[in-house]
Amino acid sequence: MKILVTGGAGFIGSNFIYYMLEKHPGYKVVCLDALTYAGNLETLEDAMKNPDFKFVKGDITDREAVRNLFKEEKFDIVVNFAAESHVDRSIEEPEVFLKTNILGTQVLMDASREYEVKRYHQVSTDEVYGDLPLDRPDLFFTEETPIHTSSPYSASKASADLLVMAYHRTYGFPATISRCSNNYGPYHFPEKLIPLMIANALADKSLPVYGEGLNIRDWLYVKDHCSAIDLIIHNGRVGEVYNIGGHNEKANIDVVKTILKELGKPESLITYVTDRKGHDMRYAIDPTKIHNELGWLPETKFDDGIKMTIKWYLDNKPWWENIISGEYKDYYKKMYDNR
Repeated sequence: MKILVTGGAGFIGSNFIYYMLEKHPGYKVVCLDALTYAGNLETLEDAMKNPDFKFVKGDITDREAVRNLFKEEKFDIVVNFAAESHVDRSIEEPEVFLKTNILGTQVLMDASREYEVKRYHQVSTDEVYGDLPLDRPDLFFTEETPIHTSSPYSASKASADLLVMAYHRTYGFPATISRCSNNYGPYHFPEKLIPLMIANALADKSLPVYGEGLNIRDWLYVKDHCSAIDLIIHNGRVGEVYNIGGHNEKANIDVVKTILKELGKPESLITYVTDRKGHDMRYAIDPTKIHNELGWLPETKFDDGIKMTIKWYLDNKPWWENIISGEYKDYYKKMYDNR
């Protein structure tokens, strides 16, 4: 079995690569990544030592390069993690999100059709559903929840989902989609909430929290997400959407306070800043469908996962310090120049 993982030098994609190499010895895994700001080749340093792994630098919007790669490798499965994914960046610069997240998806699907990929999986987000009110804890996102986007980022991901489903209906394209809640764990890019708060707390810098920090997210440990995708690509029904949630709802301010407590830092480091435009209030996923059909449930409780995550950042300071300093951008050049 040969799998293409796009965006595999990013947070979730890299964790998925490590998960698949360990879970399925003998599978060939190829990573295609453009190494934009959030793609970090250092993340895949250990994978590079595995003979079943191959890295290719390239952009999913480059139709000719993608087609040539499919022609050469003859993939069985494609898992598309490649996406611009930061909401604040999408507000400032929407165009790049539309290009990568929508047109890039089309390029991948066209190549998958031409070279008869057995399964194409689109990794999406619960943000396509919009948000839920804080005063209705009984409400959850299901696969039937109408799409109601709040940002250029979520609109671009929803558009890609609709395109995937259109390809399935029009061409009989063998696609599945998963929509996950907020992930956390190793290799999370330091601009995101949890790693940013860890890094700032360790440096005794202020911890910026949007608004009053009351926004609620359903936190999913990244390894649990990887196991769910593994089940979907092997056993999920073609043409279906599967929600993947952690059943770990936490207000942002409580997440920040938990990190400070674990690190022995004072809450006086917290600074409240102007809220994000169109900031969604609450995300909460009902994963009943994937549980009933595929037997999946999250294994990691937030209290355990956050401790493991903090320990990972303490044990791997050079990784995120290189990102903060910008040195990670030179890694590809160091690795591949003169080769």
